[in-house]
Amino acid sequence: MSRTSGTPFTVATSGTSLNSPGNTQTADQVLPTVEILGGHGVGQPYFNPLAFAPVTDVRFGNSGRDILRGPGFFNLDGSVFRTFGLTERFKPPFRAEAFGLTNTPQFGNPGATVSSATRNADGSIKAFNGYTEITSATGERQLRFALKLTF
Repeated sequence: MSRTSGTPFTVATSGTSLNSPGNTQTADQVLPTVEILGGHGVGQPYFNPLAFAPVTDVRFGNSGRDILRGPGFFNLDGSVFRTFGLTERFKPPFRAEAFGLTNTPQFGNPGATVSSATRNADGSIKAFNGYTEITSATGERQLRFALKLTF
């Protein structure tokens, strides 16, 4: 079994106003705390999308790097082994293994480019366009069976 916290990520924005090639532009954090909403999928924000704003001046954004963490990770693997005594000479071992036994999805980090969002005139979000949305997952269940016959 493994259980870990999510990986850290940085909320960024377009670096076109920065005028500093080779540097990454962080977004401006406009709310004192960033609420984690926990949404998964298109149209379901993982964190409050209004907590950050794109930078349009020639300066770096005021948010730090790796200040947010993505969703956590849980995985459980299991196996069963048994040796069958068919005869004195033949004793085949059987094994069944399950990877991702609980079939729990392992979600990726949300989109974190604030300049991807389309905004209304009042500053509210019209379309997320991937910003704050988790659109990737892995962790499907896999089963494996084996029977070994030696003679």
